Amino acid sequence: MPSLKALIIHPDPDVRSEIRRNLAGSKVVRVLGETVAADEALELHKAVGYGIIFLALDLGEGGSGVELAQALGASKHKPGLIFIAEDETKAYQAFELGAVDYLIWPPDKDRMGKTLERIARFKSHFREIPEPSDWKESGTGVETGEETLQLPLADDEQDRFLSALKNAWDFSQTRQPEIEKLPVNQDGSMILIPYTQIIFVEAYEDYSYVHTANQKFLTSHRLKNLEERLEPHRFLRVHRKYLVNLEMVTEIATLPGSNFMLRTAGRTRIELPISRRRIGKLKQILGM
Repeated sequence: MPSLKALIIHPDPDVRSEIRRNLAGSKVVRVLGETVAADEALELHKAVGYGIIFLALDLGEGGSGVELAQALGASKHKPGLIFIAEDETKAYQAFELGAVDYLIWPPDKDRMGKTLERIARFKSHFREIPEPSDWKESGTGVETGEETLQLPLADDEQDRFLSALKNAWDFSQTRQPEIEKLPVNQDGSMILIPYTQIIFVEAYEDYSYVHTANQKFLTSHRLKNLEERLEPHRFLRVHRKYLVNLEMVTEIATLPGSNFMLRTAGRTRIELPISRRRIGKLKQILGM
């Protein structure tokens, strides 16, 4: 499979040279152009059709990197964008624009290696996504293909979960019409997933998987950012790697030893054990 054609857009010639040096010998990407101006970048992309573009957030007199990213996103052949920045202040905005990566300059050698890995994933359009290696499957349905993920909860995590569950199931609260959606890049297209369709979000390296009832999507959002965004909509961080939509808790199961298990909906179900000394609080919340 041919490597992706790359364009470097940065006002600093030293940065452009360093990017070229880091990409030398790569089989994933090859540099076929440089520029310092937004208008010239658009013309070059129109003529060449780049697969990946390294883009400075601040182009100086050459324009705004964010505005250029918006223009490139509207092009017929949308390229993957690697933003080059001095700090993290615009990282969230960059990933909202569909960034493949966000590089704080100068990066170390290992960090550039991770960028190349992300470019390789972008190149394959996310079609071959590995399953996280540390999942613990406790059972698989033969007919439905369901998987169950068991997560241990520490004492403080159980308290937070019960408190959030009480708030989520308090139907006396006034609910606003649900119009919020999460933008996700998939196969070169922007998909808008309503929050109400998200069952849980799972951290994976510097990315996140967003799970709905029938699909999961690899996104550029970090779990921490999604937690801040979704927490007001009855999502709870129940584990360092998992953010759960409490509206999707569908089952309360009794287990041996007088323990309870809360289960979520969907093809992959999350089971969250509640300790004996918190069962009374859980029953009170559920009106049992």
